[in-house]
Amino acid sequence: MGTLSASILSADFAHLADQVKLVEPYAEAIHIDIMDAHFVPPLTIGPVVVASLRPATGRVLHGHLMVETPEGLFDELAEAGLDVVSFHHEAVADPAPIIAKARGTGMKVGVTLNMETPVEDAFPYLDDLDDLMLMSIRPGWAGQGLNPDVYPRLETARMEVDRRGLRTAVEIDGGVKVANAQRAIDAGATVLVAASAIFGSADPAAAARDLAAIARGEAA
Repeated sequence: MGTLSASILSADFAHLADQVKLVEPYAEAIHIDIMDAHFVPPLTIGPVVVASLRPATGRVLHGHLMVETPEGLFDELAEAGLDVVSFHHEAVADPAPIIAKARGTGMKVGVTLNMETPVEDAFPYLDDLDDLMLMSIRPGWAGQGLNPDVYPRLETARMEVDRRGLRTAVEIDGGVKVANAQRAIDAGATVLVAASAIFGSADPAAAARDLAAIARGEAA
């Protein structure tokens, strides 16, 4: 059974806590995109927003770091109340010590792969990961269309996780909507990350409910 992670990248930040409350009944996690304007062009949020959001929700807070030196933020993010931190494989020379440093803060840890990075590049570290996130867009902006080349990548990740008997979550991030969510689940995703499909809709709660039903295998 899969889950939904609601990305606040498309939320109304003037009413962020209220936006999160709308999707809490359906989203197991709140996905927080942290960008530095170097690894990706946009500049978004950081530990201050995590700390502000932490008292407002009991849901898992999952930070997706699109930054050049992710390890420099780990201590502050853990102190702010982040539960899971994912960093980009492409941002570090050797993921192993970065994974260990993240784990040392008490957070769960994941690695994220851009579309051009072979899924197999994460396999040497797979046993040490709670989460493997596959991008299905170019990281940076919400509202992009999903690249269907992600589906065989999800299948590859799923097969390796299952072969090793791991409980590592396989996430898809980017362009996820009701129209393509089932295919992502069928390909092996266990977590659907959605931003504009939820918070860009007229009814975020209904959008989250529909995506969660697909993730959980409850869709009609």
